[in-house]
Amino acid sequence: MNTLALIPGMQGAPEILLIVFVILLLFGAKKLPELARSLGKSLNEFKRGQTEKPPEKEVEASAKDEKKVETPAEPAPAPAPEEEPKADA
Repeated sequence: MNTLALIPGMQGAPEILLIVFVILLLFGAKKLPELARSLGKSLNEFKRGQTEKPPEKEVEASAKDEKKVETPAEPAPAPAPEEEPKADA
């Protein structure tokens, strides 16, 4: 079954070739492999992130962080002003 035929308005190869030609004009021949590579890497990372379970330590730490209430820190005391030596006149 042709999966591209499921998209309304795309019935044949001429339409697909037209879209590829427009993309080639927009991005250029040198940029297309780089774009495809980065798209593939991001899709793999997304799939890997969906299947991975976060380690239990991180889950426990995030739960503790949510329960922890931050207390305001005491401001540091202001430094004492330095006294300038008085000149004898």
